[in-house]
This record gives sequence, C-alpha cells and structure tokens, in this order.
Amino acid sequence: MDLLNCLQNYWWLLIAVLGAALVFLLFVQGGQSMLMGRMTPEQRTLTVNSLGRKWELTFTTLVVFGGAFFASFPLFYSTSFGGAYWLWMLILFSFILQAVSYEFRSKPGNLFGTRTYDCFLFINGCVGCLLLGVAVAMFFFGAEFTVTKTNLLDAGSPVISSWVPTHGFEAIFNWKNLVLGVAVLFLARTNAALYFVFNIRDDADFTRRNRRRVLVNGLVFAVFFVLFAVLLLTARGQQTTGLHSAEWVDYKYLHNYLEMWWALALFLVGTVAVLYAIFAGALTKARYGVWLSGIGTVLVVLSLFFVAGYNDTPYYPSLLDTSSSLSIRNSSSSLFTLKVMSWVSVITPFVIAYIAYVWNRMDIHGITPREMKEDSHKY
Repeated sequence: MDLLNCLQNYWWLLIAVLGAALVFLLFVQGGQSMLMGRMTPEQRTLTVNSLGRKWELTFTTLVVFGGAFFASFPLFYSTSFGGAYWLWMLILFSFILQAVSYEFRSKPGNLFGTRTYDCFLFINGCVGCLLLGVAVAMFFFGAEFTVTKTNLLDAGSPVISSWVPTHGFEAIFNWKNLVLGVAVLFLARTNAALYFVFNIRDDADFTRRNRRRVLVNGLVFAVFFVLFAVLLLTARGQQTTGLHSAEWVDYKYLHNYLEMWWALALFLVGTVAVLYAIFAGALTKARYGVWLSGIGTVLVVLSLFFVAGYNDTPYYPSLLDTSSSLSIRNSSSSLFTLKVMSWVSVITPFVIAYIAYVWNRMDIHGITPREMKEDSHKY
C-alpha cells in the first residue's frame, strides 16, 4: 500500500471519529426535542441550561466534520453539499435557529418570549437529528447523482456533479433513509434523558420522569435500529472494480462485516453497551448510563463508517451511474494536501483532552434548581 492510500485510509478514519462524536453529541438536539413535553417552567429552564452548556460542542463538531470532508474528500463535498442542497440547507437552517435561540432566549427585552425560542429549539432538535440521519443513510442506500469531471472544461456550466431536479428532497422522502433518521432521533432523545439523569440534581420528580423517557425512547430506538440493521445487512452495495468503476454486489455490507471482523466487533460491543445503558438508566438507580451509551454510540457509528468506506466500497454510491460513485480513492485531495493536513491533525488528541477537561469541570457538580434561581447568566 502506497503513501497516498495510507493517508486516504487515515483521513477516512478521522472522518469516522468526527462523525461518531457528532452522533453522540446530538443528545443536545435530542433534549431540545423534549421541550414541548409536559414539564414545569422550572424544569424547562433546567433542561435548556443543562443543554446550553454543551450546544456549542455539537455545532462546532458539525462544522469541523463538514470542513474535514471538504479538505480531505472535496469531490464528496461538492457533490453532496452542492447537489442535495435542500437537505443540507434545512439542516443548517435548523442549527441557525438553535444558535439564535440560546443567544436570545433569556435576554432582557425579548420581544418573542421564551416559548418562541423553545419552539425553535424543538424544531432544531427534531429536524437536525432526522435529516442528519437521512444524510448518513445515503452512504449505504445511495443517492441520485452523476459526476462528469470533463464539465470543468465547459465555460458555460463548469459543474462536475449533477443531481436530480429535486436536489435532496428525494432523499428526505426515501423510507429507508427515514428509518435511520428516526433511529438517530430517538437515540439522541435516549442519550439526552440519560444525560439529564446524570446532570440535573435535586429534582427527584424530574429524574423519575427522565428515567421513563429513557425506557420509552430507548424501545423506539431499538425497533428502528433493528430495522435499519436488517435493511443494511440485506442491501445491495457497490464494489469498486477500478478507480472510476464499480459494480453492484448482493449483501455487500454483510460481506464487509464478515471480512472486517474488527468492525463487526465494534458494532456488537457498541450495540450491547447502548442497550445495557438503556436498561440501567431506566430500571436501576444508576446515574452514569450516558457515558456507557456514549461509548456504545461511538463504537457503532465507527463500525458503520468503516463498512461504508473500507474494503473497496464506494462510500457514496450513485443510483444513476456506478462509474460516478465516490470512494475514498477517487474523491480524495492530492497527496500533498493530505500530507500537510495529516501533520496538522497531530494536535487532535490535545484538543480532545482539552474538551474532556472542560466538560468535566462544567459537569463536576451537576445543575440544580437552586443554581438556576441564583445564576444571572442562564439561557
């Protein structure tokens, strides 16, 4: 394996790590999707402020995820972000609503009232999770696009990638994509309820309610996740036969798991961890289930990225033209760009360590109703 291939594999690994972290951090959106549920104003304030301390981590991770894709696999960035722009615009618009809501929800002179901004947070919680799940599902179930690099020579329309006229709406209404979207939404809600059990203190009634939420949302997640797993393992996928050619193969992702035992191990261990965290969080007095669920979430998402991009698998299969399908070999940046970025990525462990330290300092004492009454800097 030459240096270019090694760097392509390395950057797909980094993309997988960022994607896995993002899916776990979507517990912020999951918590926001509960704001329209039954709770007292004090409990709603506790919920918003518990999530408000973490929302920037989710937003930043999403931006870094997109930036890393742009730098390492620019053809995917131009194809997906430029082609399925309705899908991505809806995602970004929902995250803009989130940023505005946390900024102005409790500001003096708020003309719209806190309830309006709670509705905005609810929209971001539901739409953000659902559509990000749809976007990831296209890695497995394909998208309707073609890639023609010779279009760069067309002065009138130098666009490499062409998408069907619906530009992403067709992906949103694909039922297979929606299965993963719903699974991601209810996973985020489950992790949010587990996080509230861990982070919100001195409110026994709210803790009991969140334990019930863990059970209900966890069961819904399990149903949709099992359905997605069945669809994935029985799906046709593509196998690369050359740099710009691929062919359809039955049970491709099942074969990938069987040929990459370590990816299968991550998937199984992660799934068991999430299910055990749901059981412990709902039916026992354990408070740290969110961390076990978080580790399980990261492991499962890592395994999904591995079977999507490794083992000669196009990670963005075209449903219209197999020669247009994107793999980590034909969509990456140049060797020079990947080398330079790889040196920059050396700082990643230090950034992760800093985030872990700050997170621990913020959560070391949890959040209480008394603190909300005394704190003048609340969301």
